[in-house]
Amino acid sequence: MSPAPAATGFEPVADEILIGGCWKRGTGPEGAVVDPATGAVLQVVTQATVADVDTAVELGAAAAAAPAWRDLLPHERARFLHRIADGIDREAARLALLQTYNTGKTLTETRALVGSAAGTFRYFAAVLETADENLTTRRGSALTMSVHEPIGVVGAIVPWNSPVASDAQKIAPALAAGNAVVLKPAEWTPLVSLALARIIDESGLPSGLLSVLPGRGSVIGDALVAHPGVGKVSFTGGTRTGRVIAHTAAEKLMPVSLELGGKSPTIVLADADVEQAVNGILHGIFSSTGQSCIAGSRLFVDRRCYDEVLDRVVAKAARLRMGPGLDPETRVAPMVHRAHRDSVARHVDLARAEGGRIRCGGTIPDEPRLRDGAYYPPTVIEGLANDSRTCQEEIFGPVLVALPFDGEADLLAQANDSVYGLAAGIWTADYRAAWRLARRLQAGTVWINTYKQFSISTPFGGVKESGLGVEKGRTGIAAYSRQKSIYFGLDERPNPWAG
Repeated sequence: MSPAPAATGFEPVADEILIGGCWKRGTGPEGAVVDPATGAVLQVVTQATVADVDTAVELGAAAAAAPAWRDLLPHERARFLHRIADGIDREAARLALLQTYNTGKTLTETRALVGSAAGTFRYFAAVLETADENLTTRRGSALTMSVHEPIGVVGAIVPWNSPVASDAQKIAPALAAGNAVVLKPAEWTPLVSLALARIIDESGLPSGLLSVLPGRGSVIGDALVAHPGVGKVSFTGGTRTGRVIAHTAAEKLMPVSLELGGKSPTIVLADADVEQAVNGILHGIFSSTGQSCIAGSRLFVDRRCYDEVLDRVVAKAARLRMGPGLDPETRVAPMVHRAHRDSVARHVDLARAEGGRIRCGGTIPDEPRLRDGAYYPPTVIEGLANDSRTCQEEIFGPVLVALPFDGEADLLAQANDSVYGLAAGIWTADYRAAWRLARRLQAGTVWINTYKQFSISTPFGGVKESGLGVEKGRTGIAAYSRQKSIYFGLDERPNPWAG
């Protein structure tokens, strides 16, 4: 592979990593960052080492304990978060373009993700301005209260599918709670995390509170999770890796937040607005090229309208334009890497072997304009039972499996028959049915007559093998804190116990 030509407009980030407030070239192995749209190498980035993890944690602990940070009142910490948000806004165009080159996503999506990142810092700044400690109900002769204190050093491990937004959703509440953060970006997509780190560093945040260490998860990620100086880990990624992290955390008796995989059901009842449902289904699975933990990858349709809904889904999916993220006409951009594209293709081959009928897509494109990129078309499969591997395993690509159902009992039995429980969608005009299903579906988030909408103010988490803990919302800061109870004795008489 050769470096991308200068005419592409790509501007490399400085080949330095942030270790305990100091920018320097990594002394670990080099990692090539590839443009998913062309297969060309954008730039080579030096990575961190295990020794860098030690340094980052040591300096982070010192920075978190220093009076310059430890003694700040909440509204004073909020000022730093506002400055970071302002810096993201100033660099929004560059960050969005950088993420499109690095992840392949459309510019429309990366602009929204950058805006979300700035909004996340502002939201948690506002929470700091309005958060109250708890004066608990008295049950005796003591005045009782509950306070939240920093953990110290937080390890944050983010995925490759939406780095800038994921970075912000971990860094902002962790800093708001008074911690230092060591961020490990995904090996394939370190560029936006490093660019964001520059913005945060230039905000005036005390040195040492943020480190960004690119590298392999099996090296840098493992070292970060196991480090005795790390008091909490927040991880977004695959369930297999999440289990390994949970095991290490159990050995350390360390809290973790784990946002893991999903195989989310999208449900169409017989009374649904078909046009609204079809467009929502397409967005829920094929936006982000299906590379989303909450993608609506299992479609359950009432048998009475199954053929009509599926025919319309297939017809529209086949017309979605594939292309580079820089093309404003693109709806389905390249996948993040050819290796991941090939993994998705193998899953579709498995679906064929299991007896699935490919209604559209299902083949790596060979058009000259797409041949060099990591493209895979919107793919719709039917004819499989819900217990097939294709219906049970997370594919993390633009692959939709459609199944009919007969009545609510059949629907719930199938929809909940999954090791995952991250999200679900319901399309119906019957609010009573929507309420019943929303409460009985085993999922952390349920959308009704919409899909894939997010708000930083609304808590997010999964059940079963989709994760542990909840992030976002006003309680998001508490997830990065230790809770302490304080008792003030008010009884003026001596304790009679000693006589």
